[in-house]
Amino acid sequence: MNTNEIISYDLSLSPNMEQIRRMLNKTFKKLPSVKGLIFHSDQGCNINIPFFRSTLKDHGIIQSMSRKGNCYDNCIMETFFGRLKNEMYYGYEKEYKSLDDFVEVVKEYIDYYNNERIQVKTK
Repeated sequence: MNTNEIISYDLSLSPNMEQIRRMLNKTFKKLPSVKGLIFHSDQGCNINIPFFRSTLKDHGIIQSMSRKGNCYDNCIMETFFGRLKNEMYYGYEKEYKSLDDFVEVVKEYIDYYNNERIQVKTK
């Protein structure tokens, strides 16, 4: 929330442990010192996986989650996903022939979002 930068992400056809592991490893490579970081999420399945919870705790990351059914608690990410869908998905859905095609476009979009897109930042 401090800079609006997407630090880490991972895409998969379905949520799974390996996806979570990859995303966390990317985060730790990009930000070696994460103690005190707040990891905010909705109440998805990842919050109850012991590996996930213990990894956050071991790295000094504070876990935070939205209240059930309250999108306003997670409004920063809800806003990002709304922009992503409006700017690179709606109207282009049929152009993505495979997950690999979609992953590449999302990668390009996040690079654009982090480095070029005009937005108000606090940093």
